Amino acid sequence: MSDADEVIRISPGDRVVSDPTPGKTREQAIATDGLWSGLVRTEAGVTSGWHHHGDHETSIYVVEGTVRIEFGPGGAHAADAGPGDFILIPPQLVHREVNAGSTPSKEVVTRSGTGPVTVNVEGPAPAAG
Repeated sequence: MSDADEVIRISPGDRVVSDPTPGKTREQAIATDGLWSGLVRTEAGVTSGWHHHGDHETSIYVVEGTVRIEFGPGGAHAADAGPGDFILIPPQLVHREVNAGSTPSKEVVTRSGTGPVTVNVEGPAPAAG
């Protein structure tokens, strides 16, 4: 049996803060070729910076609080989620998270893909017209 054939436990103290975007705290638990997983927190009343996740698909499970994902031309579209909801964000989609609630949000995030996990940008393309 090799090291690759073992189950690995990552405790809260083993997570490391990584992959910064203004307004969010990401704690990396797992980072392997093609997979990133961790815990993300956003304080109440905070809006993150605009970003995308390169060639990664992103799955979010909302544990606590509320999450609003703003996206699309000029950021005109949004998806709202709360505890127990899952969110799927496709690769390259420029978006930001908003926690308009009165309590911090906590999400379990998993990304599948290659390349940079987070790319911070100025914002989405403006709306046409």
